Amino acid sequence: MHGLFSSAEVNWIKFGTAARLADAGYRCLMLDFRVHGDSAAPEDEAAYPTGVLEKDLAAWTDYLGIQDYDLAGFSLGARTAAIGVLDGLAPRRLALCGMGLEGICDHDRGTSIGEYVGIIDTFGTHKPGSEEYFTQQFLKTNKVDLTAARHLLHTLRDADRAALGDMNIPAAVICGEEDKYLADAKALAAHLPDAAFTEIAGTHMSSVTKPDLGEALAAFFGSPPSA
Repeated sequence: MHGLFSSAEVNWIKFGTAARLADAGYRCLMLDFRVHGDSAAPEDEAAYPTGVLEKDLAAWTDYLGIQDYDLAGFSLGARTAAIGVLDGLAPRRLALCGMGLEGICDHDRGTSIGEYVGIIDTFGTHKPGSEEYFTQQFLKTNKVDLTAARHLLHTLRDADRAALGDMNIPAAVICGEEDKYLADAKALAAHLPDAAFTEIAGTHMSSVTKPDLGEALAAFFGSPPSA
């Protein structure tokens, strides 16, 4: 599962992470969330019920008919995967990348999602050199539909902290050494009952471009059961 306003192509394919897992013997199945990548971005608010991304993830796994699988997500994809498991998904193992405890349990405090809403509402006004301008250009480069994006951001819900702490599934928490969510990611690994933490190179944005991410995922998942 990819990150906010990114895509499977950018997060998993372009920089070789999916290829690394395929080389290890895995079949990598990836989707683009609605409003992302090649998926539709309807502007009708009715298309965005609360928890729509977790609903989409569950519907996607049902459509594929997969039973024995591992699940990995980066940033928004990580929190979607974690909440999806709390909703009933049952992967063998779970890899949560570029995301922390507060990010999953209190997205207003633990993520930049609220900042995105503000930047969308003031789009085009931010000056070069500011962090807001960088985000504005990121949205423009990825051709994000701002109306649909605003609707989507208001669908996000948080995990129950106690339930997350009881999520007894083998998990990896992987985060860049310069990621602004590094401390929160370490807190997530400590909170989960069966999790290991791995620190890799990069910032929140650059860690997906480096081979360390694929290597960390391959080391965690190991050889496929059928291999």
